[in-house]
Amino acid sequence: MSHGSLPVRNETWSGGDTPVARALARPMVRFLAQETASGVLLLVATAAALIWVNSPFGESYHHFWDTSLAINIGEGHLIDLTLHGWVNDAFMALFFFVVGMEIKSELVAGDLRDPRVAALPAVAALGGMILPAALYVAINVGNGELSGWGIPMATDIAFAVGVLALLGPKIPQPLKLFLLTLAIVDDIGAIAVIAIFYTSNISLTWLGVAVGLLVLIVVLRHFRVWFIPVYAIIGLVVWFATHESGVHATIAGVTLGLLTPASSLLGDRELEGVEDILSGDTANPAAVRNVNWKMRESVPVTGRLIALLSPWTSFLVIPAFALANAGVKLSGSTISEATSSRVTWGIIAGLVIGKPVGVYLFSIAAIRFKVATLPAGITRTHLLGGGAVAGIGFTVALFIATLAFVETDADGNSVLNSAVVDQAVMGILAASLLATFLGWLILRGGSSVDQVATGEEPSVKVDA
Repeated sequence: MSHGSLPVRNETWSGGDTPVARALARPMVRFLAQETASGVLLLVATAAALIWVNSPFGESYHHFWDTSLAINIGEGHLIDLTLHGWVNDAFMALFFFVVGMEIKSELVAGDLRDPRVAALPAVAALGGMILPAALYVAINVGNGELSGWGIPMATDIAFAVGVLALLGPKIPQPLKLFLLTLAIVDDIGAIAVIAIFYTSNISLTWLGVAVGLLVLIVVLRHFRVWFIPVYAIIGLVVWFATHESGVHATIAGVTLGLLTPASSLLGDRELEGVEDILSGDTANPAAVRNVNWKMRESVPVTGRLIALLSPWTSFLVIPAFALANAGVKLSGSTISEATSSRVTWGIIAGLVIGKPVGVYLFSIAAIRFKVATLPAGITRTHLLGGGAVAGIGFTVALFIATLAFVETDADGNSVLNSAVVDQAVMGILAASLLATFLGWLILRGGSSVDQVATGEEPSVKVDA
C-alpha cells in the first residue's frame, strides 16, 4: 500500500517535541554528526586526564588504570590485564580493525585504487615519515632513547580533519582528499613500524595459531560463508592468540580489517524484482526477510561494519585511550626534565618541522619528476599547510610511545620507563598544539590560489 503524499512522522525519541529532545537530544545528534566532534571529545579526554592526574586526587589516576581485570576459566587465568592494558591492547585493536577496513575500502574502491591519484599523497606520506624519524634520530644519537623514532611518524586524522573543518570553505575539497589519503598511507606505515620494530619475545606456537585462523577466514570466504558472527568469534580468538604470541594485539585488528570484504557479496542482478516482491499481494513475511537480506548483502561488509563501529571507536575508544595515556604530572621537575630532554625535542622537531618539510619536499619532487600531478585547486602553500596539519600526531604517536620505551626488569618482565614516556607525552602534546597553530596559520593565509607547483603564475583579475 502506497503512502502517497501523507506526511512522514519522525517516530524517534530525539525527533520528538519534548523539552529534553529539543534542548539535549537534537543538539547532541547534530554535534556527533560534525567532522570536528571526535576531535573535540579527544581534546576533552586529554584535558580531563591532565586535570585528574594533577589534582589532589592524582594518585587515584594511576591506581584506577593499574587495576587488574582478569578473565578466568575455572581456577586459571585466561587473560589478566590492567584497565590500561585493556584499553591499549583490546580497545585499540578495535580501532585498528576499523582502520584496516578503511584502508581495504580505499584499496578496492577509493583513491588508493588509482595509482595516478594516490601517487602524490602516497609519496608525500613517505616524506612525512622519513624526515621526522631522521630528525628524531639525529637529535637523540648517543642518549640511548633511539627507540622512539617511530613516534613523530604518526598523523592523527581526527584532529587533522578537525583543523580543516574549522577553516571551512577556505579549504579546497582536493586538499581534504589529499590529507585523508596521506593519513591512510601514514597509517599503513605506522602499522608496519609497530609490527616490525615494536614486537619482541615471539611465541611461534601462538603466532602459528593466529596465522592458521586467518587462513581459515580466507577459506570460509572462498566458500561464501557470510554469517558475520562466525567471523566475530574467530576474530576474538585471533586477537587472543596474537596477544599471547608477543606480537602487539592491534596487528590482529588491522589484519582482520584487511581481510574483510570491501565489495558487495551480491551483484545488481540479485536485486532485480525487489520492488515487485514488496508490492501488491506478493509481499509476505518470508519475501520481506529475503529482500532485507539481499539489500543488506548488497552493501560491502566493510561499509556496514565501519558504519556500525566508527561511532564507538571515535566517541568511546579514542577518548578512553587519551584518558588512559595522556595523564602526565605537570610538576616543576617533570616540566624541567621534558624541556631538557632530547626525546621531547626530537618529537617536537619531527612533528612540527619534519612533517611539513618532508611532505612538501617529497610532493614537489614527485611533481617535478612526473611521478604525480598536482590536483586542480591545490597550491604549494596548501601542500605545506597540509603537511603542517599532518604533524598533529597525537593518538597514534601516544600509542607508539607506550610501545617504544619498554625495559626489562630484574624478573624478566617488560615494564614501561614511565619517566621517558612522560617526556614523550609532553613532546607529543606540545608538538600537536604547535602543528595545529602552524597549519591553521599557513592555510588561513594561503587559501587563495597562488603560484602552483607547476610554476605558473596565477591570473590576476583587474576591475574596470
